Amino acid sequence: MEIKLSHLLLSPDVFNKNETEQIRDLILRENRLDELIEIFLKDNIRLTQKAAIVLCEIAVQKPGLLDPYLILLLNNLYKEPEPTNAIKRNTLRVLQLVKLPIQCHDMAVDKCFEYLENRKEAIAIQVFAMTILSNIANSYPELKKELRILIEDRMEQASAGFRSRGKKILKKLN
Repeated sequence: MEIKLSHLLLSPDVFNKNETEQIRDLILRENRLDELIEIFLKDNIRLTQKAAIVLCEIAVQKPGLLDPYLILLLNNLYKEPEPTNAIKRNTLRVLQLVKLPIQCHDMAVDKCFEYLENRKEAIAIQVFAMTILSNIANSYPELKKELRILIEDRMEQASAGFRSRGKKILKKLN
């Protein structure tokens, strides 16, 4: 009998690295990535957050496996009403770990600049957006310039997390 993935993700055990790796391995071994993505895209915040942890592990280990789902993940940021901070943060966390194909660039650039320019967005959302933009910017010199200007403009009054990531990205852009 197959265990429901949602039950595994909501297990009362502490969601530690070992448990995450076991769930990741199960998903990869049993080819259940569709099920994980479906859980991730639902509106249950607890499940979304736990699914995001596993998705990040998959993105680090086998990023190419997420290619068929990248448009779905980006569309997740365009849902109405506007997604919660947790959904934005977790979606961007995963997207920063993969190489976005050209057909995803416009959507990603639009949303990431929107989040990065909005000083009211959570710092994690801004930082993940900044990383995605820097990953894409290698293909577009004009984007590098725009991103550099935005980061430099924000650095002085930004949080420590923003400044830390900003410095790394500015170094990469130069």
